[in-house]
Amino acid sequence: MLTETRSQAIIESYVRGILEEIGENPNREGLLDTPKRVSKMYKEVFSGVGIDPRTALTTTFEGEQYDGMIVVKDIDYYTFCEHHLIPFFGKVHIGYMPSERIIGLSKFARLVELTAQRPQVQERMTQQISNAIFDVLNPKGVIVSVEGQHLCMCARGVKKPGSSTVTTVKQGVFKENDSLIREFERSLESGRR
Repeated sequence: MLTETRSQAIIESYVRGILEEIGENPNREGLLDTPKRVSKMYKEVFSGVGIDPRTALTTTFEGEQYDGMIVVKDIDYYTFCEHHLIPFFGKVHIGYMPSERIIGLSKFARLVELTAQRPQVQERMTQQISNAIFDVLNPKGVIVSVEGQHLCMCARGVKKPGSSTVTTVKQGVFKENDSLIREFERSLESGRR
């Protein structure tokens, strides 16, 4: 494994090379510190690489005999498409039916953040979030819906700004219980009118 300083120097060198290859002058005033800034940004936005998403779900509690659905919605995320290394972003909505354990609600935001801190595709991100919750809490069921706007589709290629993608993963009781799915969908609509 490379040292942090060596890794930063390599990334800076590549960024300088990219700037040169697109016809820019990496020594002009506005670009002089760009390789350093990009290297620092990559360290931050890809800090989840190699970290198991389940590690975000610490500190579970007894479920207090809670028998309803728990929904945490509108969790913002920002990540990078692994195909073009440009951003996609949106909101994550999580619903689960606890079995014996519940978890601090802020842990869901941390889970979303951790899965977003790596080159990503929306489908995998949705599955990783769902699997982590299902594996750690062993709930009766979990449903995760992710909305995303992909700059690789909006700003380049087909250039369709305003388009969005929705991915959904259902596990446990959500796989076959349409009334639970409708309840989850209604909870997403509440407060949006």
